Amino acid sequence: MYTTTDTARPGGIRNAFRRSEAWLDQRGKWAWIAAMVLGFIIFWPVGLALLAYMIWGKQMFARSCGHRRHHDHHHAWGRHAMRAGQPTGNRAFDDYKAQALRRLEEEQEAFETFLQRLRSSKDKSEFDSFMDERARTTAAQDAAEAGAETKPEPGARPGEY
Repeated sequence: MYTTTDTARPGGIRNAFRRSEAWLDQRGKWAWIAAMVLGFIIFWPVGLALLAYMIWGKQMFARSCGHRRHHDHHHAWGRHAMRAGQPTGNRAFDDYKAQALRRLEEEQEAFETFLQRLRSSKDKSEFDSFMDERARTTAAQDAAEAGAETKPEPGARPGEY
């Protein structure tokens, strides 16, 4: 009869990788970069693997290495946005929410209408001032051309001044 004992830690190599990843995350981006450089110094495929993990795991581009993982749990807006339109079961709150959303939509529509009128009136005033300025310059050019064109004196022969 044989008795066996499980002396190995549960989780195996995956657990060791997770622990080392957590350790590097606690120390920040520079720890990841140092680990990558050491990986290249010791054995270049290890450094290359760390670099690939940092790029494809988005570790290199996060503000801190563990930022993405912790940030996703606190601000999962995508999941909560889908639930915003669903009833909660509290009828009074659902009625209040529907009225508030309807009021906000009406205010948004009124504001967009106001902005559109404001833009069109601004465009119209700019166009009117442009046309007035153009009319003034055209009138000034016509007056200058009329002053330059003098009629020849009576009795003068062509070509004489």
